[in-house]
Amino acid sequence: MVNPPFVRFGCADPRHPLLISVPHSGRDYPPGLALLSRLSVAQLRPLEDRFADLLIEDAVSAGHAALVARMPRAWVDLNRSEREFDPGLVSVEDGVVPLATAKVRGGLGVVPRRVLRGGDIWRGRLSADAFEARLVGAHRPWHNEIAEMLGAMRKNFGVAVLLDVHSMPPLSSPPGGAPASQVVVGDLFGRSARGQYSRSAMLVAERHGFVARLNTPYAGGHILERHSQPARGIHAIQVEIDRSLYLDAALDQPGNGLGRVRAFFADLADTLVEEATAAPIAVAAE
Repeated sequence: MVNPPFVRFGCADPRHPLLISVPHSGRDYPPGLALLSRLSVAQLRPLEDRFADLLIEDAVSAGHAALVARMPRAWVDLNRSEREFDPGLVSVEDGVVPLATAKVRGGLGVVPRRVLRGGDIWRGRLSADAFEARLVGAHRPWHNEIAEMLGAMRKNFGVAVLLDVHSMPPLSSPPGGAPASQVVVGDLFGRSARGQYSRSAMLVAERHGFVARLNTPYAGGHILERHSQPARGIHAIQVEIDRSLYLDAALDQPGNGLGRVRAFFADLADTLVEEATAAPIAVAAE
């Protein structure tokens, strides 16, 4: 087990009502993984949002709070519900009912089952104790920390915003000749945040020269579902960025575009804070 499974940036008393999360950046593979996995670390890397932690360095340097995963997604996916498990892979206690989502059926549950072009990951089934250890060691602490930090921000400022950062493989152009999306902003089709936050994110992306679209093909995942409460002043958006914009041609190492993408996320973080602090606060701090 990687200890700690994630890194926190920012003090306990937040300076801004914004928290950045990077759940799929982890690349510290546990030593015991080689005994359990059929695949090498190199074969597991396609599951990573490769070097996505580097994208927020300018925002963190400017004082924005962040949680960055160290534990790899191959071990446990922080953007899935605990119940998004494959019963053919994971043993659980009696009475625990799995969520048979499309992601689980595709092999990408809370413990991923397979990798594109790599096949099945694990040599055998995970025991109930082994599965619980992954949840206790990384998944639950991650979500508890998000909830605690957002709660502190809402208490201090009357509002809190979660920016969930991901990277995506290059997308194909949509029918009709329109350019392919380079940035996809997700707000669960308006359920996870008030519209001004998504609109602001789209405008910042376009200002930096990126082709941006809303909710298509990525509207957001478990992190947004779990932590957003717009009616209580807690808003959450997901931002996916084309990893070819900041990685090399092999999509493996940081490339020449990294500085541009860092500047985009720093600008986005500042803009979301401005939006949050400028808006009338409908929910009193408690």
